[in-house]
Amino acid sequence: MAESFLMEVCVDSVESAVNAERGGAGRLELCSSLLEGGLTPSVGLLQVVKQYVKIPVYVMIRPRGGDFLYSDQEVEVMRKDIELMKSHGADGLVLGALTEDGRVDAELCMELLAAARPLPLTFHRAFDMVHDPMVALETLASLGFERVLTSGCDSSALEGLPLIKRLIDQAKGRITIMPGGGITERNLQRILEGSGAQEFHCSARSSRDSAMKFRNTCVTMGAAFSAPEYGLKVADVSKVRTFNAIARNTL
Repeated sequence: MAESFLMEVCVDSVESAVNAERGGAGRLELCSSLLEGGLTPSVGLLQVVKQYVKIPVYVMIRPRGGDFLYSDQEVEVMRKDIELMKSHGADGLVLGALTEDGRVDAELCMELLAAARPLPLTFHRAFDMVHDPMVALETLASLGFERVLTSGCDSSALEGLPLIKRLIDQAKGRITIMPGGGITERNLQRILEGSGAQEFHCSARSSRDSAMKFRNTCVTMGAAFSAPEYGLKVADVSKVRTFNAIARNTL
């Protein structure tokens, strides 16, 4: 039996951050635009979240959606965001970059790690897009990343469970492997038991109707795939508590 576990909840609002902490989360991943897999949040959001929660807040550094092959200008933005988030209380950062042939961009990651020092870093799910995950893991361990967030290079952590188990075995404690992607109350126990992971990542969100009384249903603010204008997704205290209880009973 493991002595402890850590649940990280990804959040994109102050309300979600507060709910995640109340439900028993051990750490937050703070993003904007979870619909795009999480982008860099505003400094304002970080500052207000830090006023309301005591658990560590790791901030996403991702300048746009899409792939993880970045231009020089995008790297400039990432460097500036690292500087800003460090100076406004981030407890850690979450980032990643790949080369065009699907390897970890070790040179760029080394630069970003140096810029982020002394903050700990998580390599995000860019890992799930690499050509060879075992080689990528060795690269990240040698660079000095604290952990890797991964669905096991599959559509969800449940589907990727065999690879997650292999990664944990290969890591041998040098770097933490944190399963994430499609984790629910129904599959969490299986993922934890099947992988041996000590940390996991989830959003634990529920949908909530907007408080708007007047609604213009002809207009949407984003593309066709965007979230409904009059619906909100917020981390749910009871869901976070359920995840917590499942993990405690499993581990």
